[in-house]
Amino acid sequence: MMNDKAFENKVNRDIDKAKEDVATLGDDVATLGEDGVTGLSRKIEKLTDETKELVTGAVKTLNKDVGHGLSQYNAKVQDYADRLPGDFGKKAARYPWVTITMSMAFGLLLGVLLKPGRQPIG
Repeated sequence: MMNDKAFENKVNRDIDKAKEDVATLGDDVATLGEDGVTGLSRKIEKLTDETKELVTGAVKTLNKDVGHGLSQYNAKVQDYADRLPGDFGKKAARYPWVTITMSMAFGLLLGVLLKPGRQPIG
């Protein structure tokens, strides 16, 4: 799994590669000669294809990492839900809106209990 720093480094390398390609494109434009428009068109098409490949690779890697992280998270949540008494996990899967509402109410109650000095605005 790629961490944030490794992903950032990969993106920076991809950006540097794209900058090099643009610089190369600029050099090639100067030396094209009579066939300038056609050559420029080919170079732009090549640069576009390479950039698409770089971005596609980065997105695939990111999606893979995010999917792996979500799978781990879901497994942990399912494990905790299975430990609760009264088939809570099955009921939560059957009625997700109730579970979300209960979680929000619990969070608000916990927030009030942990921050008693906080005065409501109004």
